[in-house]
Formats: sequence, C-alpha cells, structure tokens
Amino acid sequence: MKSLYLTFLTVLLFTCQPAEKPQTEVLPAQVEETDVEARLQELGIEVPEVGEPVANFVHAVRTGNLVFCSGNGPMQPNGEWLTGRLGDNLTIEEGYQAARLTGIQLLAALKSEIGDLNKVKRIVKVLGMVHAAPDFTEHPSVINGFSDLMVEVFGEKGKHARAAVGMSSLPFGIACEIEMIVEVED
Repeated sequence: MKSLYLTFLTVLLFTCQPAEKPQTEVLPAQVEETDVEARLQELGIEVPEVGEPVANFVHAVRTGNLVFCSGNGPMQPNGEWLTGRLGDNLTIEEGYQAARLTGIQLLAALKSEIGDLNKVKRIVKVLGMVHAAPDFTEHPSVINGFSDLMVEVFGEKGKHARAAVGMSSLPFGIACEIEMIVEVED
C-alpha cells in the first residue's frame, strides 16, 4: 500500500508540473524613432522662444541626465496668459486647452536648456496644478491636456508619472501651472 501511495504521489508530482515553454528569442522592442521637430510641425505647433524669468529663478536646471523644468503657465499665442478658475468661469475643455498651452511653454523651456528636443529619452514626472473652485474635482481631466500633448509629440517616451491637484490661486490668475522632470541623453 505504501509503494502504491508513493507511486501515486510520483505520478501526481510529474503530471502537475507546468509544461516547459519553448525558448523564444527575445528581440528588442521596435521603437519608431520620430524627429520631434518634424512631429511638432506636423501637429501645427510652434515652440516659442523663452523670455527671461519673471523673478530670481531659471526656466530649467539640468543635473546629470535629468532636467527639472520650473512651473509654467498657459501663454496664449497673443502673449497673454489664459486666466480663470475651473469650476467657476472656465470649463473643463478650456482647462484642457490651458494645460496644452502650458505644455508648449514647457517644451520651449526644455528646448532652451538642451538645444534639441530629440535628446528627450522620457518625460519622467509631472506636477499639474489647477486653479479650481473649492468644489471642482476634475483636475486630472484638465491636466490631460498636457499629458496628451506629450504623448502626441514623443510617443511612448511622453508617458509619465503625474499628480494633478487643485489650488485656490495661481500666479497672475492663470488657469493651471505645470512643472516637469525629463530624462535626456548625454
């Protein structure tokens, strides 16, 4: 009886083992490299020149392969800030557009620091601050304007970690302020 039991366990042990998966060659991911400047032109986006900061700070600081971009806001093509408060006098769509405009300003700051946007390896981390009424809760929907732009411009390299938070006020009454951390090539 004991040998029958051991035989049963042996059969059970070997038949319950997962089948070995055939070895397959792992190929590096095929990433379509796109010229970022050409992509911006294709999207109809003109990255402006950055002006002087409005106080005692710089637009971006590079340390090693990371670039930390200062908070920026939605500058319209006419040179005026897009101002207002979400949940009060701005719609989510207007906030989305404000975040997109802010993304363009951040691309300008980044380009002034690294010279060529094709050096971007990854948009790493983003902090999106939304000028919002106390009962407004759609902060992520607003900051999606920025996030969607980064993916349109950089593809997978544009996907990033993110926080989207509400603020009772922002400088100059702007609709949003966004800062970002970017990994770049040597």
